[in-house]
Amino acid sequence: MSFMKRFDGETYALLRILSGLLFLCHGLQKLFGFPAAAREAPAFITYVAGPIELVGGALIAIGLLTRWSAFLCSGLMAAAYWMAHGLKSFWPLVNGGELAIVYCFLFLFIAAHGAGKWSVDGMRDEAA
Repeated sequence: MSFMKRFDGETYALLRILSGLLFLCHGLQKLFGFPAAAREAPAFITYVAGPIELVGGALIAIGLLTRWSAFLCSGLMAAAYWMAHGLKSFWPLVNGGELAIVYCFLFLFIAAHGAGKWSVDGMRDEAA
């Protein structure tokens, strides 16, 4: 077994945990102005996207209901891309939508792959 292959599970877990925590921060910013105040946004973005980012990010980070949470967050980012970026220009570098695309496909990957190591879902599967 190669050195890199040996740590596949751990590196995937780190990817899941860190992306969930970073996404959670977007929800904290929209809902609570922490760690910095968010730009003014329409109420439906604050009160629909904010809770999905906050709760979805937390669930992905701890690995609970991971596939469903990641799928919902992926869809949110697809919608966010087209609402805020995609209609401005075809090119993500021009329209500022790179982060939304990365989150969209990262969460789609997590939804397909599942929670993996260091997760509540993983512990529940072991207990069953």
